Amino acid sequence: MEKLAIIKTGGKQYKVTEGQTIEIEKLVGEANSRVVFDDVLLVVDGDKIVIGQPKIEGAEVVAELIETKKGKKVIVFRYKPKKRERKKKGHRQTHTKVKIKEIKG
Repeated sequence: MEKLAIIKTGGKQYKVTEGQTIEIEKLVGEANSRVVFDDVLLVVDGDKIVIGQPKIEGAEVVAELIETKKGKKVIVFRYKPKKRERKKKGHRQTHTKVKIKEIKG
Protein backbone atom coordinates (compact mmCIF):
# COMPACT_ATOMS: atom_id res chain seq x y z
CA MET A 1 0.00 0.00 0.00
CA GLU A 2 1.27 3.47 -0.83
CA LYS A 3 1.84 6.37 1.54
CA LEU A 4 -0.99 8.88 1.87
CA ALA A 5 -1.13 12.27 3.60
CA ILE A 6 -3.53 15.14 4.14
CA ILE A 7 -1.87 18.56 3.96
CA LYS A 8 -3.17 22.06 4.54
CA THR A 9 -2.15 24.96 2.28
CA GLY A 10 -3.91 28.09 1.08
CA GLY A 11 -6.73 27.58 3.58
CA LYS A 12 -7.68 24.24 2.00
CA GLN A 13 -6.89 20.61 2.71
CA TYR A 14 -5.59 18.19 0.08
CA LYS A 15 -5.28 14.39 0.10
CA VAL A 16 -1.96 13.54 -1.58
CA THR A 17 0.10 10.47 -2.48
CA GLU A 18 3.69 10.19 -3.69
CA GLY A 19 4.00 10.89 -7.43
CA GLN A 20 0.68 12.74 -7.63
CA THR A 21 0.32 16.13 -9.39
CA ILE A 22 -2.13 18.63 -7.87
CA GLU A 23 -3.20 22.25 -8.42
CA ILE A 24 -3.23 24.44 -5.31
CA GLU A 25 -3.48 28.13 -4.44
CA LYS A 26 -0.60 30.29 -5.66
CA LEU A 27 2.84 29.66 -4.17
CA VAL A 28 5.85 31.93 -4.61
CA GLY A 29 8.81 30.24 -6.28
CA GLU A 30 10.56 29.34 -9.50
CA ALA A 31 9.72 26.36 -11.71
CA ASN A 32 11.48 23.10 -10.75
CA SER A 33 12.15 24.40 -7.22
CA ARG A 34 11.54 22.40 -4.06
CA VAL A 35 8.53 23.15 -1.82
CA VAL A 36 8.02 21.73 1.69
CA PHE A 37 4.57 21.53 3.29
CA ASP A 38 4.85 21.18 7.08
CA ASP A 39 1.12 21.45 7.91
CA VAL A 40 0.54 17.68 7.73
CA LEU A 41 -2.75 16.63 9.36
CA LEU A 42 -2.72 12.88 8.70
CA VAL A 43 -0.26 10.24 7.43
CA VAL A 44 -1.20 6.69 6.39
CA ASP A 45 1.62 4.21 5.75
CA GLY A 46 0.21 0.73 5.18
CA ASP A 47 -1.59 -0.23 8.41
CA LYS A 48 0.03 2.60 10.41
CA ILE A 49 -2.17 5.71 10.74
CA VAL A 50 -0.94 8.90 12.47
CA ILE A 51 -3.45 11.68 13.15
CA GLY A 52 -2.29 15.15 14.16
CA GLN A 53 -3.68 17.24 17.00
CA PRO A 54 -4.07 19.54 14.93
CA LYS A 55 -0.87 18.73 12.95
CA ILE A 56 1.87 16.12 13.15
CA GLU A 57 5.13 17.42 14.62
CA GLY A 58 8.16 16.67 12.43
CA ALA A 59 6.13 15.42 9.47
CA GLU A 60 6.50 17.08 6.09
CA VAL A 61 5.59 16.60 2.45
CA VAL A 62 8.24 17.48 -0.16
CA ALA A 63 7.02 18.60 -3.58
CA GLU A 64 8.43 20.07 -6.80
CA LEU A 65 6.89 23.27 -8.18
CA ILE A 66 6.05 22.68 -11.85
CA GLU A 67 4.33 25.88 -13.00
CA THR A 68 2.20 28.84 -11.94
CA LYS A 69 -0.65 29.91 -14.19
CA LYS A 70 -4.00 31.67 -14.17
CA GLY A 71 -7.25 29.73 -14.20
CA LYS A 72 -10.37 30.31 -16.25
CA LYS A 73 -12.08 33.68 -16.06
CA VAL A 74 -15.05 33.95 -13.72
CA ILE A 75 -17.57 36.70 -14.54
CA VAL A 76 -19.15 38.55 -11.60
CA PHE A 77 -22.27 40.49 -12.63
CA ARG A 78 -24.27 42.64 -10.23
CA TYR A 79 -27.67 43.88 -11.26
CA LYS A 80 -30.37 45.88 -9.46
CA PRO A 81 -33.68 46.05 -11.30
CA LYS A 82 -35.33 49.43 -11.93
CA LYS A 83 -32.24 51.29 -10.70
CA ARG A 84 -30.02 51.30 -13.83
CA GLU A 85 -27.34 49.69 -11.75
CA ARG A 86 -25.16 47.10 -13.50
CA LYS A 87 -21.59 46.13 -12.74
CA LYS A 88 -19.59 43.49 -14.62
CA LYS A 89 -16.20 42.24 -13.37
CA GLY A 90 -13.92 39.43 -14.39
CA HIS A 91 -11.52 37.50 -12.15
CA ARG A 92 -8.79 34.94 -12.90
CA GLN A 93 -7.43 33.06 -9.89
CA THR A 94 -3.75 32.09 -9.93
CA HIS A 95 -2.95 28.40 -9.35
CA THR A 96 0.30 26.52 -8.87
CA LYS A 97 0.84 22.98 -10.12
CA VAL A 98 3.05 20.84 -7.86
CA LYS A 99 4.23 17.22 -8.00
CA ILE A 100 4.47 15.35 -4.70
CA LYS A 101 7.92 13.75 -4.37
CA GLU A 102 8.11 12.38 -0.82
CA ILE A 103 6.03 12.03 2.35
CA LYS A 104 8.08 12.06 5.56
CA GLY A 105 6.60 11.24 8.94
